[in-house]
Amino acid sequence: MEYVNLGKTGLKVSRLCLGMMSFGTPTWRDWVLPEAESRPFVKRALELGINFFDTADMYSLGSSEEVTGKLLGEMASRDELVVASKVYFPLKEGPNQGGLSRKHIMHSIDNTLRRLNMEYVDLYQIHRLDSDTPMEEILEALHDVVKAGKARYIGASSMYAWQFAKMLYLADKHGWTRFVSMQNHMNLVYREEEREMVPLCRDEGIGLIPWSPLARGFLAGNRKREIEAGPTPRSKSDDFAHDMYYTDTNFDIVERVIDLAQNHAVTPAQIALAWVLHQSDVTAPIIGVTKMQHLEQAVAATEINLSDEELTYLTELYQPQPVLGH
Repeated sequence: MEYVNLGKTGLKVSRLCLGMMSFGTPTWRDWVLPEAESRPFVKRALELGINFFDTADMYSLGSSEEVTGKLLGEMASRDELVVASKVYFPLKEGPNQGGLSRKHIMHSIDNTLRRLNMEYVDLYQIHRLDSDTPMEEILEALHDVVKAGKARYIGASSMYAWQFAKMLYLADKHGWTRFVSMQNHMNLVYREEEREMVPLCRDEGIGLIPWSPLARGFLAGNRKREIEAGPTPRSKSDDFAHDMYYTDTNFDIVERVIDLAQNHAVTPAQIALAWVLHQSDVTAPIIGVTKMQHLEQAVAATEINLSDEELTYLTELYQPQPVLGH
């Protein structure tokens, strides 16, 4: 496993980040694995050299953080791990149960640390941007979380580039802690981030840790144009993926992914992940797995070399589309 700096920080992370949304409780989503079934995945990820784990308070309504903290606490020393979590979405109903107010951020980080059974997270991220809260309030609260020792770094997730640029400017203006990472929506069938967000992050030294590098499984090559639902439990219930990815052009791109996979004697998912890893601005894509072979294959994909011609073959059919995932 290769380790790289997260953005321009000194923090070293594995080239793959294990997304922990798949682990928690199936009462939240029927494809989520409970603790006992999650255990082998965390163990194997550590054996394969993955040191970067990403969760969020809203995954399984807190259970993902509990499972993450328990399993990592049993299997590795805290100083060997890079643990990330996120805040924004509500876990229950109420006027102050979501968003990025100072009240909610301070309440949420304490609950996150309690569930993880950790004294700090390495990376605390805003899951989305809260347009109802002033950016100054958000940034100062996150700065105070860092200064209190509850987080080492802060990161952001999907938003418009102008919004992210403004937040970086305000942090610099006030001397507050700066974002070091952007968890953005980026894969072979969704590349709108290449227009503004990716160049901005490159210029500002922000590490990219894309979510959904396989387009929620769409790039695994097992979906059919004529069939609305996919073959897996997640794909059958994933209206979000169907609304975002199931276009004729995207199916044409998947056919090229399948073709290239056959040439390399690997799976389509490995080719799709290899493409993300070949993007020079990407630090570590976040992978979600519920089958052991998918974890093994993802790690093997870090060794796949794609030529310039193959990269062009994969990307030349792409067509501009509306911004998705904010």
